[in-house]
Amino acid sequence: MTGSSTTARKTLSKIACNRLQKELLEWQVNPPAGFKHKVTDNLQRWVIEVNGASGTLYANETYQLQVDFPEHYPMEAPQVIFLHPAPLHPHIYSNGHICLDILYDSWSPAMTVSSICISILSMLSSSTVKQRPEDNDRYVKNCRNGRSPKETRWWFHDDKV
Repeated sequence: MTGSSTTARKTLSKIACNRLQKELLEWQVNPPAGFKHKVTDNLQRWVIEVNGASGTLYANETYQLQVDFPEHYPMEAPQVIFLHPAPLHPHIYSNGHICLDILYDSWSPAMTVSSICISILSMLSSSTVKQRPEDNDRYVKNCRNGRSPKETRWWFHDDKV
C-alpha cells in the first residue's frame, strides 16, 4: 500500500473531526518523544515521522507512519502503516503493514494517535533482531491489489519480539 491509496474514503463524522482536532492540539502542545507530525491540510490522513529510540536496533533511523482515520473514529481504529521503506522487524511487513493487536482486535476508543505511536515505538525498541516476518513474501503478494491491513485476520501469537 502506498501513500496514494486509491480507496475512496468517507468524510469524517462530526465526532471524529472534533476528536482529531483535540488530539492534534494536544500533539502540538505535548508531542510524544521521538515523533513529529508532518503538517498538512488533511485531517483524515496524518503522516508521522518516527525516530528510533537511542540504545535500540533502530537508533538514528527515521521512518514514516501513515495514519488514515475512518469516518467513525475513535469508535473504529485508524489504519496505520509504515510508508516505504518500512523498518525491518518481525511484525512489520515490507509493504508497511503492522501486526500489532491494538490496531485491530484490541482497539479501544480511549486510545489516541499518541498512544498508538508509543506502542509502535515500544514494539520497535524491544526487538532483538532486524528481519521480516516469516510469511512476508506470501502476505505481501496477497495484498498486491491494495488490500487494507484491516482486512487481514491477524494471528497475535508472539509478544516476545
